[in-house]
Amino acid sequence: MERLRSILTRIDGKGYKAYKDLTGEYRFPHFQLFVDYVQGDPFASPSRIRVRIPSARISWKPEWMASTFRRTALEDWFVRKWVRQLDRSAPRVSGTGKSGLIAIDRPGQAILQRTAVVVTPEWLEARLHIGLPARGRTVMGKAATEMLCTVLPQCVQQVATLSEADLRAIEQRMCLVDNQQAIRQAMRERGWVAFVADGAILPRESGISDRPLRGEQVIPFAAPPSLRQTVPVPHGESISGMAIPRGITLIVGGGYHGKSTLLQAMERGVYNHIEGDGREYVLTDPDTVKVRAEDGRRVERVNISPFINQLPLMRDTARFSTEDASGSTSQAANIMESLEMGCRCLLIDEDTSATNFMIRDARMQALVAKGKEPITPFIDKVRQLYEEKGVSSVLVIGGSGDYFDVADLVIMMDQYLPHDVTAKAKEIAGNQQSGRVREGGATFGEITARSPLAKGLEANRKGREKAEAKGLHAILYGTQAVDLSASEQLVDTSQTRAIALMMCWIGERADGRASLRQLIEAGLKEVEAHGLDVLSPFRGKHPGDLALPRKYEIAQAINRLRSLRVKGGDKG
Repeated sequence: MERLRSILTRIDGKGYKAYKDLTGEYRFPHFQLFVDYVQGDPFASPSRIRVRIPSARISWKPEWMASTFRRTALEDWFVRKWVRQLDRSAPRVSGTGKSGLIAIDRPGQAILQRTAVVVTPEWLEARLHIGLPARGRTVMGKAATEMLCTVLPQCVQQVATLSEADLRAIEQRMCLVDNQQAIRQAMRERGWVAFVADGAILPRESGISDRPLRGEQVIPFAAPPSLRQTVPVPHGESISGMAIPRGITLIVGGGYHGKSTLLQAMERGVYNHIEGDGREYVLTDPDTVKVRAEDGRRVERVNISPFINQLPLMRDTARFSTEDASGSTSQAANIMESLEMGCRCLLIDEDTSATNFMIRDARMQALVAKGKEPITPFIDKVRQLYEEKGVSSVLVIGGSGDYFDVADLVIMMDQYLPHDVTAKAKEIAGNQQSGRVREGGATFGEITARSPLAKGLEANRKGREKAEAKGLHAILYGTQAVDLSASEQLVDTSQTRAIALMMCWIGERADGRASLRQLIEAGLKEVEAHGLDVLSPFRGKHPGDLALPRKYEIAQAINRLRSLRVKGGDKG
């Protein structure tokens, strides 16, 4: 600590690059400080430091790290405590650029494995970003000394000291994730794709906020009696809610009655959520993928033949490529790419789908013969997809009762409350025949693996490999912009950063032999074994702004690379 003070005194008033002398390790009375990276300019990306606190300094309970999901929940809890402390204590420095910044990667409502805080039996480490203060491009040594030798130790003291309220909050977090895990286990055993607990608050604050909507007008979720299931959990009373079984489920109802709100809660249910979110016990099979139409996206040699074939000019749809996909073609490609990655449940909202991909009614069939229509609508494949491939579907349907014929379950949302109307829907389907003819053959078709080539995954920019997130739904990969606006299950920009780095990791190993799924799953196994740190260019130092993505969103990013080149793999 005194050595740090001495350096800051010596460089006070010098040019900004003198801050480089800070790089290294410093011992404080109750923690270690690592200065891993020093920014070269007050306007550049902030400097990166790590604070390591011995576990003996904290009221540590070994059972808090008894499992991977408990450790992730504990790290998440400490990240949030750091955020609150820094919001209260960060210094106010009048300087240039990012002068005076002390920050940590901010989590959202989901509990994700991330690198901002790492706990081990021996220590807790927080990875922080700081803006070393400057006036113009001149070192402000006294202000930096205040930041690093006074404010930072005070923050460490506050974070490391667990009050009785903190201990209760951590125990509450452990109980929550234990219960979430118990429900997920029950879902696997009982064959459910989703569970929505009674009392859940599904609406969000706004279209740009993931926080729960509050107020007297909010209607808590209540399961219909025929779909209510009860799950015993390790802590507290058993939890009851609506269980959606495997198969084909429709969510119907009038506009503004909560259909899409329910589907959106389910798409986020692949993640656990923090206490107070309202969706703590809204849980979905982790291999669930939301798909939609995506006009204009590139498609690289995807087997879309289950849905589209016999194109004019004899174009091959078993290895289909295009630089500018239509709505129906993009939706077909999005589904087949999800199946290629091992998806077990599809979520589809009619509002974001291509109409001609979802349905072709009897009148249109009569006017345009099947021989003239290359698209087989989803309605004719959804049952085959479940019976042959074991892939369930949950669909929001507002305008096509023809889906009643293929559904296993029909849920009607009425003033934000669900009702089981399966019997009535089947009765209507029996009494009012649609008259349409089933299309697309007797089987679903084949799902084809593809193997990426290294050449299409180069991220070269100005002579070096570079990939970075540009917000939640954009990646700059080399010089290419990757649009992820259709990846609706991405919830954290830190996931997007990890995806960009995972793309580079895969690009180094792509050889045209390993399939895309094999490469992505191999990368995630590396992360499971060694942590997200293995992806970071700051290896062993400061990868403090990454969060774990799913394999599906990684694949979505790679599939949207304009440069992607693949070899067709074996059919399966």
